[in-house]
Amino acid sequence: MVCCLAAVRWRRGRITMAAAGAGLLTSAGVYLHTTLRGKLRIWERELDRADLKGDEQLLDLGCGRGAVLIEAARRLPAGRAVGADLWSRDQSGNSPEAALANAAAAGVADRVEVHTADMTALPFADGSFDVVTSALAIHNIRSTEGRYRAVDEAMRVLRPGGQLLIADVWPMARRYAAHIGQGTLRGLGPGYWYGGPWFGVTLLHAVKKR
Repeated sequence: MVCCLAAVRWRRGRITMAAAGAGLLTSAGVYLHTTLRGKLRIWERELDRADLKGDEQLLDLGCGRGAVLIEAARRLPAGRAVGADLWSRDQSGNSPEAALANAAAAGVADRVEVHTADMTALPFADGSFDVVTSALAIHNIRSTEGRYRAVDEAMRVLRPGGQLLIADVWPMARRYAAHIGQGTLRGLGPGYWYGGPWFGVTLLHAVKKR
């Protein structure tokens, strides 16, 4: 009897371990898909939804190596895509040179520029941009006050009628919307899951009041 119970427990343990391993593999696969392709497809979709005319001035906050910046620039043959970042070295290859090299490789270097700039104190005049985007960058600011300042700065540099598109984790996106008192929130789906739905990304879309 003792042997039978031990065998049952052993089999249950093996099943539990196998299930956990499968879960980890699935989570890793979802993460890789989001990182390598999913998030780019979603930004392509969201930039198309923004219905750009092609002559806008667009600012991407926390542009990194330029993934969103370059997708925006593709849609701005007569406009300008401006990236701003502090170029944190905890991300491999994160530098202004890398962003510009990627823009050149994509054939959009003539309409891209990058600036070393703090999101909480942007070096741009009021109403300088038609669109401001940000992809999972603002939540990296350590303080709540700092994050709200970054959102305020994004709104400040937008012209009246301009669009704000911030993709961030759900709790943060909800707080940004509450802070500015406007905007719609929409989950971006499995293509923007970092491992699973517990780390999904939400889009805040707001239009600056005229």
